[in-house]
Amino acid sequence: MTGDTTANLIYLVLLGCAVGGWFVIQNRNGIGKMLQQAMIWGFIFLGVVAGYGLWSDVQRQTTGGQMLQLGNGQITVPRQADGHYYLTLALNGENIRFVVDTGATDMVLTREDASRAGLDVDALNFIGTANTANGTVRTAPVRLDTVRLGDVTDADVYASVNGGQMDGSLLGMGYLERWGRIEISGGELRLTR
Repeated sequence: MTGDTTANLIYLVLLGCAVGGWFVIQNRNGIGKMLQQAMIWGFIFLGVVAGYGLWSDVQRQTTGGQMLQLGNGQITVPRQADGHYYLTLALNGENIRFVVDTGATDMVLTREDASRAGLDVDALNFIGTANTANGTVRTAPVRLDTVRLGDVTDADVYASVNGGQMDGSLLGMGYLERWGRIEISGGELRLTR
């Protein structure tokens, strides 16, 4: 402990003794009632301490896994129970949910999400390849007119459409690098531009 911390602790102990001493003197005729009140206040104190200690967990649970807009060009996303970070981006005005994947090179869309974003999936040329955990898949390069995350909108964004099966779209480094700073700490992903 530092000197300031020790001094603060001594001050609080002395203050507690003074308040406790006054309380005992005032209630010396009713010791049983005084002990009952002391226990009630002790439980209230413990509840406040526990609530304060758990506040970040409570806050993370009550946000429901939603992105928090902290200010102009700053986004915070809590880690979900499965260990992943999820973001919903508006692609050409349509909301698409992504799993953040810093190991992916591109923004990779499923065929369904690409169709929802207004792309004609049947007209795409699957001329690229990508190596995935499930093997090599064919990909089609696409350009998205607009991509909006929070208050930030980008135009003419490169992405790929996966020709194989995927559970959901991936938000890779091709898009994440557009943000000036990417930080993961304390169970949160923070993007700053």
